[in-house]
Amino acid sequence: MRALTWHGKHDVRVDTVDDPEIVNPRDAIIKITSTAICGSDLHLYDGYIPTMQAGDILGHEFMGEVVETGAQSTLKKGQRVVVPFTIACGSCYHCGKHQFSACPNGLPADNQDIAQTLYGQEMSGLFGYSHMTGGYAGGQAEYVRVPFSDVGPIVIPDGIDDDKVLFLSDILPTGWQAADQADIEPGDTVAVWGCGPVGLFAVQSAFLMGAERVIAIDHFPRRLELAAKFGAETINFEESAVYEALMEMTGGIGPDVCIDAVGLEAHGLFVDNVVDQIKASTFLATDRPHSIRQAILACRKGGRVSMPAVYGGFVDKFPLGAFMEKGLTLRTGQTHVQHYMPGLLTAILEEKIDTTFLISHRMPLEQAAEGYRMFHDEQNTVTKIVLKPGMAA
Repeated sequence: MRALTWHGKHDVRVDTVDDPEIVNPRDAIIKITSTAICGSDLHLYDGYIPTMQAGDILGHEFMGEVVETGAQSTLKKGQRVVVPFTIACGSCYHCGKHQFSACPNGLPADNQDIAQTLYGQEMSGLFGYSHMTGGYAGGQAEYVRVPFSDVGPIVIPDGIDDDKVLFLSDILPTGWQAADQADIEPGDTVAVWGCGPVGLFAVQSAFLMGAERVIAIDHFPRRLELAAKFGAETINFEESAVYEALMEMTGGIGPDVCIDAVGLEAHGLFVDNVVDQIKASTFLATDRPHSIRQAILACRKGGRVSMPAVYGGFVDKFPLGAFMEKGLTLRTGQTHVQHYMPGLLTAILEEKIDTTFLISHRMPLEQAAEGYRMFHDEQNTVTKIVLKPGMAA
């Protein structure tokens, strides 16, 4: 089959690789009909996530048709399914609490030592996202093996276009969880750093959960325009000082909720961010955490900070004193996709949530390498790329 493979920083290629096979009775094989490039994929593209190996198949946002099942799979051939990016068993301690992204059984035993060394404990497996998260082949391919297929995938009713439901695999539940774990209350003011796909879904979700005001922060005009269409007020950080603007907009109190949807590759010519870039380039640090620092300093006393954004390693200059003295609450983590998928599918079918606005480009799988370059270099105009195996160039 054809699949997009990683070969190093800014080096991804569509290669011919072996077809996936059933290796466990709970497996299923999915023929991919749509797969997306995620902002998190750019962290791999930029070489920030450790334990990648040449030839790894990328992609964790995908859906398709069931073509083969193991003896214990509950799926049936011919069903259309969306697959969550987190791989979870459904029956362990954490899955029992619907903390699917904490499932230790989603991570093969051979990979658990890596995660324990880096993070103290293992997390769930993830599709197409390094060997510390399982080394699983991803879905930017013609076919993919789905472990625990009796737990993860959600069946899509006939007649529903891929574009409407594809983002149930990751970014819609991630944006929703970002707002949900912030305990948004009616009347709240919510500030969202980053208007990429997750940030835009966090904006939409915050309003649906009762926020009175949402303030979206970015520097790409097109992304700020999309946030404004949902009713968000906007700050372009290249034109305004974010902290000062937020204080003015909230009467000096600060937002009730701050959501960091940027993560380890923050942009901007800020003093701390420039230092972070120098340290990262000289292997003295891993991440550029400007956004989470700013969110903590701007959040009102007693407020809540939600961090759906990806961070990979260690950070310095973390404002721990401000965090403690202000009495803030911080919640974060990979998304418990399986927990949110059913309710969000219902909301899509009832037309309460729209996802199609985000798609700016549809491309054949064979052009995936160019898609990565575009998403990396042209973020003002490229908001989301959907790859279609078999699509004519």
